[in-house]
Amino acid sequence: MENFPVISLEKVNGEERKTILEQIKDACENWGFFELVNHGIPHELLDTVERMTKEHYRKCMEQRFKELVASKGLDAVQAEVNDMDWESTFHLRHLPASNISELPDLDDEYRKVMKEFAQKLEKLAEELLDLLCENLGLEKGYLKKAFYGSKGPNFGTKVSNYPPCPKPDLIKGLRAHTDAGGIILLFQDDKVSGLQLLKDGQWIDVPPMRHSIVINLGDQLEVITNGKYKSVLHRVIAQTDGTRMSIASFYNPGSDAVIYPAPNLVEKEAEEKNQVYPKFVFEDYMKLYTAVKFQAKEPRFEAMKEVEATVKLGPIATA
Repeated sequence: MENFPVISLEKVNGEERKTILEQIKDACENWGFFELVNHGIPHELLDTVERMTKEHYRKCMEQRFKELVASKGLDAVQAEVNDMDWESTFHLRHLPASNISELPDLDDEYRKVMKEFAQKLEKLAEELLDLLCENLGLEKGYLKKAFYGSKGPNFGTKVSNYPPCPKPDLIKGLRAHTDAGGIILLFQDDKVSGLQLLKDGQWIDVPPMRHSIVINLGDQLEVITNGKYKSVLHRVIAQTDGTRMSIASFYNPGSDAVIYPAPNLVEKEAEEKNQVYPKFVFEDYMKLYTAVKFQAKEPRFEAMKEVEATVKLGPIATA
């Protein structure tokens, strides 16, 4: 089995740029996932984020999760559970407006650290989008502009913990799905594994690696590249020991951004065979996705095509 792609960005602005771009291109075309090292986010910051996230879980969330499990009888299930996940989560919103100051239970120091972490991730996401543009032959800034809408991108973080699970064969940490949005940046536990992606019909582990950031592509990049890059099914397998930390940040289009395939990436043949992805408002896609997240993505794209046939969308809204 070929190895999961691990890419160092250390010399991306130097003599190894061509090689690194090639590695990213291969990962985007064949995996939909890759793991970044030497990405420019200081290791001390990552260590602090990890320590504070784990402390916050123990202090504020662990007991709540145990109570939830007990109330639903999840620790004694005998049949497969398909309507919920074995995870404890909270969400932070960064853009267009932050909600970090409004969330209860967060220490001021933790708020400050998560804000700094989000700024670094935002910068990394935009750097990566430009590297994707370079690989796709799109002008620099094209993807950022495509995501912009009238108020800029939506950027948020899902902080999850996956506690030890007595029945991992019957309940998933997180059921299989593709991500709805743009580009996803994940800082995950370096000791407790669980994340898997589907490749060529097989579930493959995404290896835990200290100080790495795992990148995966969402449905919107599949649409904009007209299927050249694809979002990939992934899931979290619950473990019997160890709590797995997962901090996933989603750099998504703005709610009113109009998403459609980049004209340069639509080949004549695809157009003739009507194999062109739909054009839609991101918010409309999200409404549909929320209802059918754990189902196949193809019917979502087909549903948006039907909407497109009845609604004439104006030009892309930009800043």
